[in-house]
Amino acid sequence: MSTTKQTVQQFAQSFFEDTLNKRRFLHQNPELSFEEYNTSAFVKQVLTDLCIPFESMADTGVVGLIQGELPSDKVIALRADMDALPITEVEGRSYGSQNIGVMHACGHDVHTASLLGVARILMAMRAEFGGTVKLIFQPGEERLPGGASLMIKDGVLENPKPQGIIGQHVMPFIEAGKVGFRSGKYMASCDELFMTIRGKGGHGAQPHQNIDPIAITAQVITAMQQVVSRNADPRIPSVLSWGKIIGNGATNVIPDEVYLEGTFRTFDEKWRAEAHEKMTKMAVGIAESMGATCDFQVAKGYPFLINEPQITAASRRYAEEYLGAENVVELDLWPAAEDFAYYSQETNACFYRLGTGNVEKGITSAVHTPTFDIDETALQTSIGLMAYIALRQLEA
Repeated sequence: MSTTKQTVQQFAQSFFEDTLNKRRFLHQNPELSFEEYNTSAFVKQVLTDLCIPFESMADTGVVGLIQGELPSDKVIALRADMDALPITEVEGRSYGSQNIGVMHACGHDVHTASLLGVARILMAMRAEFGGTVKLIFQPGEERLPGGASLMIKDGVLENPKPQGIIGQHVMPFIEAGKVGFRSGKYMASCDELFMTIRGKGGHGAQPHQNIDPIAITAQVITAMQQVVSRNADPRIPSVLSWGKIIGNGATNVIPDEVYLEGTFRTFDEKWRAEAHEKMTKMAVGIAESMGATCDFQVAKGYPFLINEPQITAASRRYAEEYLGAENVVELDLWPAAEDFAYYSQETNACFYRLGTGNVEKGITSAVHTPTFDIDETALQTSIGLMAYIALRQLEA
């Protein structure tokens, strides 16, 4: 074990600069969800150079296989996502996005470059392990229906069938050099809500002649908070938020309709279904009671993400072996969503956080912001730890 750890650490150090260059290339050339054609081609070229066989899935997805030279029928899958976000990056970075309006603001460039680095380590160590490592480079994590669901539909968890899957994600609020784990439920399900309340517009000075959709919308928004505060079991965290409201009137013009978009997130499938029904009935009922109509649509998104206890406990133990227990932290429940959750619903899964922040360097911005960046020293931790976890999982 100690020999394996030292070998992996040496390779991680040796391959750090190459991984950094790959991350910067990917960061400069981001592509939106399900448009990752150049990124996919880049991944395929690297795998070809490493003599790793691969196949395409879900259009831009890529799946590579590394076969250890020792006898074993164990299979472990490692996953990276490749898509970027429609965000304009701040100016002044030498490796900033060259695709204006598109940015790797969620660290998927880090995930992809890291898995390529892991592949390089594992290929260098093929004589020292048995079993198969399945490398999953998936598209479209940031957009429904989620690239993971499409990859699963195309058979990514078959032929060979992995006994488990490991994924990692950047975390700017954890210091570079550290990682975080949580067993059991970790990330929330995510549904998109679309609501249109239609009334009768008119002059703002004569509201009695109108059916005011803005006033009705205010009532609906306020009342619907009771879905979380009064209907949800307090042991099941839930979030209901509205992020977009359009009522296209004026200071003295009441519009005909108001359009809203929002999100609902929770950690229980039974309650999730009940909440959808309650929200729909409440919105429609309030609108109709006030003379308006309401069209309420729920776009069901990703399920909640669950880290299987055994594979997660083992992965955390391996992280403590590799990094030291002082560099492994416990994660809180996270109400954001991840399409890795689809994998976690199908097989034993562990999704952990890679620390990428550095307060002294001013690297503190959250993901999904124009100023997001990482302390690139985290790349050495990333490639080494994931390779080590994979090797230890195969020998367990």
